[in-house]
Amino acid sequence: MNELRYQLDLLKAMNQKLSEKERMYRLICETSDAAYLYYSFEKNEITTLGKWNDFFESTDRGGRDIRDFEQVFDLVDEAYVMPLRDILYLEKNGESQASLECMQKNKKVWLHVNCHVQYENGQPLDKLITIKNITKQKFQNEELLYMAYYDAMTGLYNRNYFVSLLGEFVRKAYENNTIVSLLMIDIDDFKYVKDGMGMVAGDELVQMFGMFLKDFSSENVIVSHMSSDVYCVAIYDPIAGLNDANSVIHAIKKRIKEPFYLSSGQALNITVSIGVAEYPEAASSTLELINCAEIVLFKGKNKGKNTVSYFDAPILNEFLHAVEIENKLKEAVHENNFLLYFQPQYYSGSKHLRGVEVLLRWRDKDGKIISPATFIPIAEKNGTIIPIGHWVVQESIKTYAQWKKQYGVHFVLSINISALQYSEDDFVDNLIETINKYEINPNEIELEITESVLIDDFDSVNEKLKVLRDYGIRISLDDFGTGFSSLSYLKQLPINTLKIDKSFVDTVMSDSATRVITESLINMVKALGLESIADGVEEEQQYKYLHAIGCDMIQGYLMGKPMPPGDLESMFKHM
Repeated sequence: MNELRYQLDLLKAMNQKLSEKERMYRLICETSDAAYLYYSFEKNEITTLGKWNDFFESTDRGGRDIRDFEQVFDLVDEAYVMPLRDILYLEKNGESQASLECMQKNKKVWLHVNCHVQYENGQPLDKLITIKNITKQKFQNEELLYMAYYDAMTGLYNRNYFVSLLGEFVRKAYENNTIVSLLMIDIDDFKYVKDGMGMVAGDELVQMFGMFLKDFSSENVIVSHMSSDVYCVAIYDPIAGLNDANSVIHAIKKRIKEPFYLSSGQALNITVSIGVAEYPEAASSTLELINCAEIVLFKGKNKGKNTVSYFDAPILNEFLHAVEIENKLKEAVHENNFLLYFQPQYYSGSKHLRGVEVLLRWRDKDGKIISPATFIPIAEKNGTIIPIGHWVVQESIKTYAQWKKQYGVHFVLSINISALQYSEDDFVDNLIETINKYEINPNEIELEITESVLIDDFDSVNEKLKVLRDYGIRISLDDFGTGFSSLSYLKQLPINTLKIDKSFVDTVMSDSATRVITESLINMVKALGLESIADGVEEEQQYKYLHAIGCDMIQGYLMGKPMPPGDLESMFKHM
């Protein structure tokens, strides 16, 4: 009797323990984010657990027990029935899984199905099928993939993926002995669109032009938004294909004849510049091809807007030479490896020395003199013009102070100042500090400015010039007559001197129109109370004519070439 009671108590305890485990497992199933199908091979019975109804509540089977696996096939798209059948009817020991697509509440959802079969004594005992809704993860992955391949603003291929696809074009072209054409396209004056109309308008223009270019996309044409307002179009085997570079260019030119209408209703007319390079003529690799297209694009833009430029060997050689110059220039800046030359300026009447213009020269380590026309634009582009300009100001004023002390000379020292130097916040303070340091009369220093200095920030530069003028420093407007709006500067700028450009002087004796303009300029300068100086006077006839019409000062090879300090000092000894 006691033995029977013991067995009953033990059985009761075991049942209670099993009941607790069942509740625990059921709780785990019900609180998880999955639905479960448990199948017993022995009983041939299916039990549903977890959030089964959450997955399929909108279907005919929703809310009902699943009695056999065939009913599950009604819940997924027909294309997924076969892979799902392989999973559900799995009887081998182990696991099988797949991602399946189905419709739920008229929305496409993705399910991940996992099947695990448990064996005992070589026979299948249990099967557990786990179903999870992975739609959110699927969409997140698709979004990440989209971001990896496409540009968010335009929907075109992004730069990284475009480079990859272009690499495939180049590989195929190499294998099949064909060509790849690459067009790099830049919207002209895009900065002024954004500055004048706002960033939103600029983005809208980028999107609209990108949508236009997207129409060229095909199996053999890929289009990319590279950055800001720059796009690339790559064409594989354009000779055999329907599209070639010229047909795309023609379509672009036709389109930009018509305005782009923004959402605000405003019509916007644009022009574009295009650089064209071809594999294998221009380059032997993907990145080289992109670089070549970029080189010819911006080479063309430097010559003017609304241009189409094609790659050729001289352009690449010129670019490589510029890169070489830039690398050498950085070394020269670090070592202050520059020279100062000085060109005399004379009063046209007395022919007495009025002053000298400071000219920068650079002799590289090989002893070769590199023209300022070559390295100054590079220095302005990469910013090294700022330390170079600082050195020129310091060294020229220091040299002039030594001349005054040694030879007792007094004249005007004219120094060219770049736009980037004027943009420096401490430019005015540093200049005045240098003048005071060497005890120079401010009226003996003249700053030569060009119209390019005034273009980006006229008001700021003008304020700095007024401070310098009030301090006593002279201001000269250089290369006058070569810009588009120089006349408007005459009444606004605090200038003392106007320099007539060499291009006028060169033709003043051979062209009647030039003479009319030159005489008008000089008369206007006199009426404004300013001085005039003619640059590039090389012939006696030019000098006599300029003197006769009232030009105050002369500068040029006729009366003095640019010379090193030693030659100028020899001249001081005989003054």
